[in-house]
Amino acid sequence: MSNSDHWNKIFSDKNDQELGWYESDLSQTLKFLEHIAIHPGSKVFLPGAGTSDLVEELLKTDSHIVLNDISDSALKKLQARLGHGSFEFFHHDMGMAFTQKYDIDIWIDRAVLHFLLSEENILTYFNNVKDSIKVGGYVLLAEFSKSGASMCAGLNVHQYTVEEMQARLGSDFALITSENFIFINPFAQERPYIYALFQRK
Repeated sequence: MSNSDHWNKIFSDKNDQELGWYESDLSQTLKFLEHIAIHPGSKVFLPGAGTSDLVEELLKTDSHIVLNDISDSALKKLQARLGHGSFEFFHHDMGMAFTQKYDIDIWIDRAVLHFLLSEENILTYFNNVKDSIKVGGYVLLAEFSKSGASMCAGLNVHQYTVEEMQARLGSDFALITSENFIFINPFAQERPYIYALFQRK
């Protein structure tokens, strides 16, 4: 089964509240976004939009949102929910090079990067970031920490530290703030994350 088929099956078979990463409380992500002035027309990129309620929160900022997911089933669900607005859909595997040029002001990744396991895929992800983020733009990464789970959604994950994130982004990106965070999933299980916000110099 391909990665796309794996995620399509999950999003087709389960309601949002049954997903292990479902967030009913978005306050952790929103707290980090308070460090960013999101202006009307800012381009915001969500590499794993899924069916997250974060999208509606971001739409309140009048920004233009690029909603990406490896699962076209997730994107179809999201499109049916949202209708029309200042957003576009992008069906793409984040371990692969972008097929078009994006000029991104804000990149928000909650639990996508850690599913990339091969060095080639990880390097490609970070190259996509570097090729897309404007000078002065921001990258928010929220991934499983070293004390976090080793698997999610039936897949192995790559656990992160802030130091590895910084090393992979390079010296053009400055760390603004970071925090260890315990996410309580819908099944009352603790999932340790590391949240880190960077800005391109």
